[in-house]
Amino acid sequence: MSSILLSAPAVEPLTLDEAKAYLRVEHDDDDLTIAALIAGSRIHVETQTRRALITQTWRLIRDSWPAGGKLFLSPSPLQEILAARVYESDGSTLDIDVQAFVADKPGAVVAFAPWAVPLPGRVVGGIEIDVRAGYGDTAAAVPEPLRQAIRLLVAHWYENRSARAGALPIAVTPAGVGALIAPYRVQSL
Repeated sequence: MSSILLSAPAVEPLTLDEAKAYLRVEHDDDDLTIAALIAGSRIHVETQTRRALITQTWRLIRDSWPAGGKLFLSPSPLQEILAARVYESDGSTLDIDVQAFVADKPGAVVAFAPWAVPLPGRVVGGIEIDVRAGYGDTAAAVPEPLRQAIRLLVAHWYENRSARAGALPIAVTPAGVGALIAPYRVQSL
């Protein structure tokens, strides 16, 4: 069970100007560093929560259909199922009508009738499902606690970017980030 990012978010949940204001940075010398910290912080929050913050497209790869007729998709929240296909034993693909799936979008669960979808002819990676996930296309769509977690991470990593040899180890995440993202974590089954 793997996932491949097909299209990354077009924007970040925090703009460079917002981050600089939070950091109280008035010069442009560190703009590239701060922009990289914003992207890294978003990825960290997405990884910890198993959520896509800004709209992204993913390809989810499965070996077989679950017997119960329910697929749990990650990342969430699910916006739309774009395409689905199975691989035949000769390597060709067979498209599946996405109308065969019923999506619980907030829960990122897709239900289907097991007899209504073709079985893959390939044992490994025989099923591909392309989905669009995320809270929306703008930073305003992202829940504020997750945006605050990104602010805290950016500030922490910006202030602690030059670890000295022999210094005490610096925590990867500052206090409070875990509490901010905890309600948004999607648990694995």
